Amino acid sequence: MAAQLFGAIDVGSYEIGLTVSEFSKKNGIRVIDRVSHRINLGTDTFRTGKISPEHVEELKQLLLEYRHICEGYGVKTYRACGTSAIREMVNSTVVLDAIEQQTGVHIECLSNSEQRFLDYKSVAARGEGFVRFIEKPTAILDIGGSSIQISLFNKDRLVTTQNLKLGVLRLNDALKMIDAGERRRDYVIKELIDSQLTVFQNLYLKGHTIENIILVDDYISPILQHTEITGRDPGYIDAETFRNFMDTVHRTNAQDLAKKLQIADDNIPLVYISGMLLGCIIEACGANMVWAPGVTLCDGMNYDFASANGFHAADHDFDEDIIACASSTAQRYMGLPERGQQIEDICVKIFDAMKKYHGLGARERLLLRIASILYDCGKYISMTDVGKCSFDIIMATEIIGISHIEREIVASVVRFNHDEFQYYGQLKEKTDLDPKSYLTVAKLTAILRLANGLERSHQMKFRDVKVRVSEGKLVITVPAGIDLTMEKGLFRHRAEFFEEVYGVRPVIRQTKK
Repeated sequence: MAAQLFGAIDVGSYEIGLTVSEFSKKNGIRVIDRVSHRINLGTDTFRTGKISPEHVEELKQLLLEYRHICEGYGVKTYRACGTSAIREMVNSTVVLDAIEQQTGVHIECLSNSEQRFLDYKSVAARGEGFVRFIEKPTAILDIGGSSIQISLFNKDRLVTTQNLKLGVLRLNDALKMIDAGERRRDYVIKELIDSQLTVFQNLYLKGHTIENIILVDDYISPILQHTEITGRDPGYIDAETFRNFMDTVHRTNAQDLAKKLQIADDNIPLVYISGMLLGCIIEACGANMVWAPGVTLCDGMNYDFASANGFHAADHDFDEDIIACASSTAQRYMGLPERGQQIEDICVKIFDAMKKYHGLGARERLLLRIASILYDCGKYISMTDVGKCSFDIIMATEIIGISHIEREIVASVVRFNHDEFQYYGQLKEKTDLDPKSYLTVAKLTAILRLANGLERSHQMKFRDVKVRVSEGKLVITVPAGIDLTMEKGLFRHRAEFFEEVYGVRPVIRQTKK
């Protein structure tokens, strides 16, 4: 396979970055050029919901320059992703279309979970270093302009991930608004952070021991690459050394600190806030070691491109992280793990047997698995309105690695597993889903309904189920000697919906004794 060039553009809240890379089977990913330019888009959108006309024009010119750089290297494929500043624009559809028409660059607006998942992939791309670090209980702290993401790992699996509105630019804006003065600055920042971090600590850190923190940010990470500061390999610093570093930062005026750290003067407040955030997380987790690999969103885009085009075999199973996150959510709402696993197994068997009929792929299979795990989470709130409560829980829960649209697909499948199915014509004004996505909802709902119906008794009767399509029927075979009177009696309604969607009639059969 010939080498390919790829351009990754990160339209961030405070900086617009470009990475040009070469991909080959022999050398993997080789970064050719990195360019960045500072534009404070985040403060615009956090205050007004819009990017100022001056910044829009500056962004257009910058994207044209980046496009010309890509063309100069011979890059034919590039990807531009917008994060919180773009995401929080109230007029994003209009502005992004105008930008694309005038620059030829399409900016893909990432949901928070998509953005953080790309950041996570950029860390995982570090291979052995990442695998070795998360062998111990670890938190990934991803600090952005608008918010931070804290993702907890245990035994190299993602346990939970939560987003807190404690972004560096947002906190900096709050400090200016409060105008507490330099003497009260530390106290005010800590109060702002602790107001949310204490809740997170009580809800998600109880019972968890966190030994390591992986830091992803644009402010402290570059500084921690200097061994004279860390006293270790670049990017690694122990908690005590970091506390000493922050004490030095507190005692040094901004101009001297900027000179010492070799950064711009106006970056100092952001470095300071980012350092305070990291310090508070270290304290809350009781962590001993921090690793700042110095990665960017562009590295995550590179990883995605390499994996999709066969230049890199993933060392880590990211789908299983998404499943682990869904399982953790189910446990939070008192789901029954064994029954959830049973329903998931049946769903997957039906999905695989029906491959020729549904035309769906690996991504939809993953969404079905998530839906089967969260199939009755709404019972935690109401035993009589399970569908709607489940929908609301899923839509309010961030599942890292899936988009907002995919989350609505999952939530809708779970809802219609319990409630009467509503067709697209009935719901089109109440959903963000397009007709194709809604057809996916129908197909996955039919499968989940069938699987859930088979396990209606909670007795695990279908543990050894076999599924195949034969003579226009979906044949579900279970061993002899199991009483299926209730399941067969309640099967008809679910089977009718399945047949309506697929044109294939499900039947239950038992092997002969």
